[in-house]
Amino acid sequence: MKKSILAIAAATVALTCAATMTACNSGSPVKVLKDIELTEEEYAFAIAKSNDNLLTQVNDYLAEWKDDGSLDTLINSYFDGTATFSYANKTATPQDGDFVVATNAYFPPFESYNDNSDFVGVDIEIAYNLAQKLNKTLFVKDMEFDAIISDVQSGNSDIGMAGMTVNEERQKQVNFATGYYTSAQVITVLESDTTFDGCTTVEDVEEILKAQSKSYCIGTQAGTTGYMYSNGDADFEYDGFTNLTTKAYSTGALAMMDLSNGKINAVILDKQPSILIAASINK
Repeated sequence: MKKSILAIAAATVALTCAATMTACNSGSPVKVLKDIELTEEEYAFAIAKSNDNLLTQVNDYLAEWKDDGSLDTLINSYFDGTATFSYANKTATPQDGDFVVATNAYFPPFESYNDNSDFVGVDIEIAYNLAQKLNKTLFVKDMEFDAIISDVQSGNSDIGMAGMTVNEERQKQVNFATGYYTSAQVITVLESDTTFDGCTTVEDVEEILKAQSKSYCIGTQAGTTGYMYSNGDADFEYDGFTNLTTKAYSTGALAMMDLSNGKINAVILDKQPSILIAASINK
């Protein structure tokens, strides 16, 4: 059965709600300031530095798919709601010879679960196609986002595919394949919050954030660019906002739900996941 993007996002939030015993429809609507992109970044797949052969193969396949237009077609299908692909692991644990992918499956439309608890998303479908090219069986490992790099680095997974932004610190630990998607961080607040209504630029938003106190709390996903942007990170050249509080969550959906329930003031997360999770909360 075809799953729309919003259905995928709804399933993601529903699963998170079940984990936290929180009612999804008990909070307030939220709004994404989608027209003000706080950052610009590129997603790429992480591969162990010792695995040059896989890096070459992945880059070759990505180049092939970019040249014939199939990569753009795949990615766009998750933005226009026409994607139909889903994947369930064939075994409970990885088997010898499997193509093992480390991800964090709470990041629609790049990786999440549908209502059958199957994996769906841009990265999952690309992973399946890579496995087919390599004549291997795909095995998807869902884990905390900030554990993915070390899992790939140690050789427990072949590749990290999780809407991951390339930065200098990560490049010291793993290699990255050719970038496949350009993204941005955006801020989300309650629909009733007028704090940023007059903002038209990044500078406008940052000026307001710099004027807040420690009682103002921004939710982000641990280990992600959003956390680094808000908390500060030298490798990304983000000064951060030390005047306020940055709270890290295991998933962006959890941060969004706390925002909806009035527990934090704002969320900084990647643009497309923000839009999809917000739409699911607001429906």
